[in-house]
Amino acid sequence: MANPFRGEVIKLYKNLLYLGREYPKGSAYFRDRLKSAFMKNKDVTDPKKIKELVGRGDYVIKELEALYFLRKYRAMKKRYYEPEK
Repeated sequence: MANPFRGEVIKLYKNLLYLGREYPKGSAYFRDRLKSAFMKNKDVTDPKKIKELVGRGDYVIKELEALYFLRKYRAMKKRYYEPEK
């Protein structure tokens, strides 16, 4: 019997892998950590626990997006505004 959350988990993994390309410590570091996190939870079969883990993954996506936005904002500010004295 196929797990109903399989597609959602694969989509989450792909999204995180895509976002990890610009990770400050490097994409290889992020990919290794991502793979180990997913492999650690590969045997989870409880739908409630899977939903909780997917929710945690969505939270990580939001945090990564905020990190990248802040980094781009700081670069733009540094480029176009004079430093405060």
